Amino acid sequence: MCTFRRFLRSSCLFLFISAVQPSPPEDHIKCNAPKNTNCTITNSYGTFPDRTICKAGATEYPTTEEELIGIIAKATKEKRKMKVATRYSHSIPKLVCPDGEDGLLISTKNLDKVLEIDAESSTMTVQSGVTLRQIINEGAKAGLALPYGPYWWGLTIGGMMSTGAHGSSVWGNGSAVHDYVVSLTMVSPGGIEDGYVKVRRLRVDDDDDNSEMNAAKVSLGVLGVISKVSLKMEPLFKRSITYVDKNDSDLGDEAVSFGYKHEFADVSWYPSQHKAVYRIDDRHFSNNSANGLYDSIPFRSTSSLGLALIRTSEESQESLGDAEGKCISARLVTTTLLKSAYGLTNNGIVFTRYPVIGYQNKLQSSGTCLDSHEDALVTACPWDPRIKGEYFHQTTFSIRMSDVKNFIQDVQQLVQLSPKALCVLEQYNGILMRYVKASSAYLGKQEDGIDFDFTYYRSKDPMNPRLYQDMLEEIEQIAVFKYQALPHWGKNRNVAFDGAIRRYKKAGEFLKVKKKYDLSGLFSSEWTDQVLGLKGNVSIIKEGCALEGLCICSEDVHCAPKKGYLCRPGKIYKSARVCSLVTAKKSVD
Repeated sequence: MCTFRRFLRSSCLFLFISAVQPSPPEDHIKCNAPKNTNCTITNSYGTFPDRTICKAGATEYPTTEEELIGIIAKATKEKRKMKVATRYSHSIPKLVCPDGEDGLLISTKNLDKVLEIDAESSTMTVQSGVTLRQIINEGAKAGLALPYGPYWWGLTIGGMMSTGAHGSSVWGNGSAVHDYVVSLTMVSPGGIEDGYVKVRRLRVDDDDDNSEMNAAKVSLGVLGVISKVSLKMEPLFKRSITYVDKNDSDLGDEAVSFGYKHEFADVSWYPSQHKAVYRIDDRHFSNNSANGLYDSIPFRSTSSLGLALIRTSEESQESLGDAEGKCISARLVTTTLLKSAYGLTNNGIVFTRYPVIGYQNKLQSSGTCLDSHEDALVTACPWDPRIKGEYFHQTTFSIRMSDVKNFIQDVQQLVQLSPKALCVLEQYNGILMRYVKASSAYLGKQEDGIDFDFTYYRSKDPMNPRLYQDMLEEIEQIAVFKYQALPHWGKNRNVAFDGAIRRYKKAGEFLKVKKKYDLSGLFSSEWTDQVLGLKGNVSIIKEGCALEGLCICSEDVHCAPKKGYLCRPGKIYKSARVCSLVTAKKSVD
């Protein structure tokens, strides 16, 4: 029986993974019926990084390209601000927020049709609201596979392109979905002579430099609305997966070469445990009958009661400064995930041995908590904001391969100074390291590298610091400023975006296309202008701003001085400014 103190993201968590269907996610757009006016929008986690809920005057739900064209023409004629919203809205930053309260939201929820599958040319054409799961499943029926993609299948093709979403690989064209797009249709504002709307049908080989396509492939939603996309697929194939855990002493060297040895490799790193778990993942060419399945444990339906107890335990550990409790929980999480093969099964039912071999469509992505019927929230996706469940920050960035070893060694040096500090990450399954490849997209990856994905506790009170907050802030600043890391456009706090546009060699080319497509900035907002370097920066300087990653502290008031957290230099990166606990106070709540 699990004690309350150790009851966290551990083996106890998995006792609450329910076999029944969960309640479906709530619609993140809420409007006054029946005309879909006076709307609010947030992300699927219920909170943007600055804790705002954005407002809009109305929402439209087009079902065809013709309807979409009419909506944009009307809004352009009215000089109305617009933003695109996707079905599940898994981007953490404020990409979907229009300026003011009169803007128009254009949801792609009903642009959800697979339009054509051409087995001969291995292409699939879909509307922009089609989910990754649809692409995977419909492709498999035709004997085709999307070679690479994110691990969560609730993303839409329009959303994946807009934020540069990716899986893990430096093979082929790399792991980013947008680098397998062969054509797309973009609907943007137009002039009077265009009827206030412009429809552009772009192909990879349409012009010598593909400048418009290279801008449109990762657009942050500021060029218009993607109507449809054609993807280059491959014949359906099998994969073979084995997880191997090792000491992390040589991780710096191993990480740099590992991704070039295995096509779908990734690494889960647990720094406080001095452990790294390597996913040896390659195509499998033998004609055996194996039928493996990946059903990621964190993406399954979960008991709301169990989630509430886990969250209560986590809050207690934070308030008591219980680092040892966090480390105990973290070790249980890691052990349980390893023993359960992270959700892999050899036959769709049980895990018996490695390697797990199966078809690409069964192993590349998952998200069964979306397979949902109403059960009055007895079960839910773990992050559903209607229940007391997961509530977290995410910091995700890509570091060029030449700097990966040094960055890993910097983190290891910090762990030597505070051995228990990064248990706060390991409760959320550690640091996920995915491989990314240089892209032709102007706002895509600039060089081959590794994407480091951090997930960690967030307090419900914006003025509450977190246990070992200074360590996480220093790591973030080491990555972003010392190593000039690139942010994941859909997964970060504001700090990661501040000045980031200067790290993109062809940002100027992107801005030229932006001006051509949307001269009046109807698809832009103050926030996207700041991110793109057109209007100030994204830092919000106010009391406690460093606690939420809205600023880098320069004064004590940016931290939580009444609770003993003051603004201080980093431990090894002295240029960092972090919120450190410098008194005997331990209370975080």
